[in-house]
Amino acid sequence: MTTALHLSSQLAVNVLDARSLLSAFGVLGVAVVLFAETGLLIGFFLPGDSLLFTAGLLCTGSADRGLKLSLAPLLVAAAVGALAGAQCGYLLGRRAGGALLARSGSQRLHEGAGRAQELLERYGHAKAIVLARFVPVVRTVLNPMAGALRVPVRTFTVWQVAGGLVWSVGLTLAGYALGSSVPNVDRYLLPMVAVVVALSLIPLAAELLRSRRDTKAKEARG
Repeated sequence: MTTALHLSSQLAVNVLDARSLLSAFGVLGVAVVLFAETGLLIGFFLPGDSLLFTAGLLCTGSADRGLKLSLAPLLVAAAVGALAGAQCGYLLGRRAGGALLARSGSQRLHEGAGRAQELLERYGHAKAIVLARFVPVVRTVLNPMAGALRVPVRTFTVWQVAGGLVWSVGLTLAGYALGSSVPNVDRYLLPMVAVVVALSLIPLAAELLRSRRDTKAKEARG
């Protein structure tokens, strides 16, 4: 009976809610979600930023009396999921080329692909690969895009590992530090997660504004 109830709770999980994912799957869920978000195009909608921050916060045990995660296994799971996912996405893109994106009808995904390609061309491989980690959707499509554009394997691997560790470990430790220093932090969990999500969207918004300014400047010159 207990097993059946546990299974039903997992089946009822809300994949867009970091707390729901962590309650259902714990540390393993972090690795799986990050792998899917950074390695598989179908995972572009998953909440990577808020998941890492919330998981780190829950390691303190102060955010949810019914759920406490262990920091060391969480850091390992986050890093493995983020790094393995990015490398998998790159290899898929290198082998399948643009066919992966061509099969998708998602406008958001195609817009992200355009921004990923623009990042690679504007900033160069190293900087673009690191920056993409902090931009939702772009971090999903840049990896296969880098593979399709034949970014050297060594270059991609070195910089995706650097960016992946800063992103996954950094956000997790940020949540842990806040949970350790703020009493009764569970009262502010939802607003804090909202702030993290909003901050993660700032680079994307900045890129959109810059693109619009460039387009208007070109039209004015034309």
